[in-house]
Amino acid sequence: MTMLPTDDDSISLSLIWAMIRDDPAIDQNRCMVEITGWMIPLDPTAITVDYFLLAAQEPCCGGCVPRDPFTCIEVIPLEPVALDAGLVTMRGRLMRLVDDPAGWRYRLELAERIDEAASVTQPPVSRMSRRAFLASSTALGLAACAPGRFAGYTESRSEQQQWQASPGALTIDMHSHAGHVIVSRDPAIGDHRPLTPVSASMRAGGMNVICLAIVTDTLVTHVSADRKRFEAWREPQPGELYRLGQTEFARAKELVDREQLVIVTNASMLASTEKERPRVIIAAEGADFLEGQLERVDEAYSRHHLRHLQLTHYRVNELGDIQTEAPVHGGLTDFGADVVRRCNELGTVVDVAHGTFDLVKRAASVTTKPLVLSHTALAGHPGARSRLITADHARAVADTGGVIGVWPSSGTFHDLDAMAHGFKRMADVVGVEHVGLGTDMFGFIAPPVFTRYEQLPALGAALLATGFSQTQTEQLLGGNYRRVFEASLS
Repeated sequence: MTMLPTDDDSISLSLIWAMIRDDPAIDQNRCMVEITGWMIPLDPTAITVDYFLLAAQEPCCGGCVPRDPFTCIEVIPLEPVALDAGLVTMRGRLMRLVDDPAGWRYRLELAERIDEAASVTQPPVSRMSRRAFLASSTALGLAACAPGRFAGYTESRSEQQQWQASPGALTIDMHSHAGHVIVSRDPAIGDHRPLTPVSASMRAGGMNVICLAIVTDTLVTHVSADRKRFEAWREPQPGELYRLGQTEFARAKELVDREQLVIVTNASMLASTEKERPRVIIAAEGADFLEGQLERVDEAYSRHHLRHLQLTHYRVNELGDIQTEAPVHGGLTDFGADVVRRCNELGTVVDVAHGTFDLVKRAASVTTKPLVLSHTALAGHPGARSRLITADHARAVADTGGVIGVWPSSGTFHDLDAMAHGFKRMADVVGVEHVGLGTDMFGFIAPPVFTRYEQLPALGAALLATGFSQTQTEQLLGGNYRRVFEASLS
């Protein structure tokens, strides 16, 4: 990494990355820098990427992520960059990250590739191709990549196959953070975190509608010591989470305007045949911004077009208990029940993701409309503090007429084929009409197996290969949530 301007353009690559390891770059936060390294995309099969990691050491395979966060930098380029197996040099604004969800220490924003003008002298690089390496005797003793922080991406056999929804069918992601509307945990970055494109990816993959979720507990949560989940680390100040909600609703609106998206505010808007223009349903992951005030449900509905509200997230809030912490309230609180009733009256989908089984059971007894549990997967015996759910947990949602969204967590599924079988297991328990897709796009600590909407045709092909019909696949990838949305807003 070279700070600009500099009087020394011959700093060695090892010394450059040593600067980051020693963390002196904290004093250079938001400065323009140049840094050379190896590209690691979330999807090694992509040709160009608008988000990738830059590593100090050459990865052993396309999806292998270094365990040490000081040997890797998150990169958000100004425009998509072609993948390169060799060393590349990027220039951009260096941002120091604090309590980043994925554990990164630095991010390079507004980045451009400048190989020809790089001010770093590159050391000799081995030109052995990855294919040649894997064929060599050196590779014969390696059964797999060394254990890392993330599960490696595995291409499914359906990745090269294509699926397409029938005319009139609607594809919907029940839970997404596409566009990066969530405010950074780093106070130096805050709401200045750059928004990222979303409409082009939706068009390319045939994704018609996403439930675009803000998150309003980020200021008081961070990654747990075991790096498996988020957890609350302090109590919020009065008004703090409400203000964060206002900021993130505004960022969602900014993304909508910039990307020329359509905000869905009533059921009839889903019937629109204008499929070329992607649509969003404004959602909130966790009702923390309410801060115990019921009238704020109405405010979010009318002022910010909120039509999908998830009751809890990663802190035990005024509405109820969460799966990843010890119970405090015994499930859904009386205030949480009032919020469910008010959402039913206004016409807002109630999402019980992250809530305990006890919370879900009481919400099911209170609601007059179908519930959704937007992103999870089925497990026979979920571990303590697990986000996975049991069959009974799933049935409690389905019995309201609701939908459970299957997520693409790499901790649950190793590729899209495995994810498709996860849909099958869920459908076997609750019925095809009660299962949907919740990608949690950009919301995972570890990269998932579904990282971009261009993969939707491959997921559809995997579902067909699993035994679902075309009609059932269309139900899973949007039709079921559409039914719930229309029932909730009727």
